Amino acid sequence: MGRRGFLAVSAAAATLGLIVFATRGRSVPVPPPLSPPGGPLKVFHLGHSLVGPDMPHMLAQLAPEGHGYNSQLGSGTPLRAHWEPGEDILDFETTNRAPAFRDAKEAIGSGEYGAVVLTEMVELRDAVKYFDASKYLEKWANLAREAAPPPRLYLYETWHRLDDPGGWLARIDGDLEALWVGKLLGPDSRRNPRHPVYLIPGGQVMAAVARAAEAGDIPGLASRESLFARTPAGELDTIHFNDLGAYIVALTHYAVLYQRAPVGLPHQLHRADGTPAQSFSAETAARVQKIVWDAVRSCPRTGISGGETQA
Repeated sequence: MGRRGFLAVSAAAATLGLIVFATRGRSVPVPPPLSPPGGPLKVFHLGHSLVGPDMPHMLAQLAPEGHGYNSQLGSGTPLRAHWEPGEDILDFETTNRAPAFRDAKEAIGSGEYGAVVLTEMVELRDAVKYFDASKYLEKWANLAREAAPPPRLYLYETWHRLDDPGGWLARIDGDLEALWVGKLLGPDSRRNPRHPVYLIPGGQVMAAVARAAEAGDIPGLASRESLFARTPAGELDTIHFNDLGAYIVALTHYAVLYQRAPVGLPHQLHRADGTPAQSFSAETAARVQKIVWDAVRSCPRTGISGGETQA
């Protein structure tokens, strides 16, 4: 090969190398699989009304005996407001009550939890643009990483309003990689590959159940609206789940946190105030549990290796 040919090949290789490097720089590494926890977990939930008081309480009823939890919540609260002492947390007094409430910074830095679940506000585009979402995700994650022992870290992916102009299902489908992973998880994941933040795909699971219901594949469940709350006047709440939606999200948390199929778990649970929750029939619950597990296993960032199938 002549000198010109050698230089041309070298230049092409260098260009290709830069392209590969740039592509890798923009990509978000998929975290490695996790082993199932050796026993019941103590979990801290940081977030807002799409966590709520009832979902963690349902999770505790599904989980192995000894599971415990605490939380710090608000209404529509960004991670920044939870972190910065000078910012108001809407509905703080009414959403944070004993025995569930514990101050988030004290709790997450304590080393007393096996898992910490972080929840960002929606509209997620606004959280990223105006509330430094990725910066504060990393602040909370680093606080947990400094604990002794450090907990497993998770981001709870939620959803936008049913009447979102972009379409509820379309937003769930399109936002996962573009926003939840690319904009929110990405910076932290690239800087902390040895202790990454995993994903609890709540939005993906809610979409999977809604699609199955609207295709006629779930007995007794016909539409996505059946998973959402109603106002006192009977109007549809287009963002907050009802008891059925809370149950689905609790199953999703169980599947990811415990690395187990939620098939065969109880379907008649209680709310945090002790009253019986609205529940699926046994037949419907069994179908929903399978859909939840299939949807969770299809997401590569949950830490599930694919080998865990027992409830």
